Amino acid sequence: MEFKKCSRCGSFFVSDGNICSKCSIKDEQDIKKLKNYIEENENLGSLEELSNNTGITVRNLSRYINNNEEIKNISSNFKLNNSEGFNNISVNL
Repeated sequence: MEFKKCSRCGSFFVSDGNICSKCSIKDEQDIKKLKNYIEENENLGSLEELSNNTGITVRNLSRYINNNEEIKNISSNFKLNNSEGFNNISVNL
């Protein structure tokens, strides 16, 4: 176990993960919300639109897409339409 800074809230904690136990619960809720939104919507638009529609911050969306295995599996269907990254996202389910 290591002394780390939570990538979500910035608190310091001791664990093997990248987020504290309080934020772990919040992440689980956000990921469920994101998965439900993706299942119900064909065109996801930009990360900003996705954030506005789900209430999940752009920072956390990016973190989930890059670091969460469940979302990585879903995001394999994402089509990035901009070389800068997540400006326009669509999904094929």
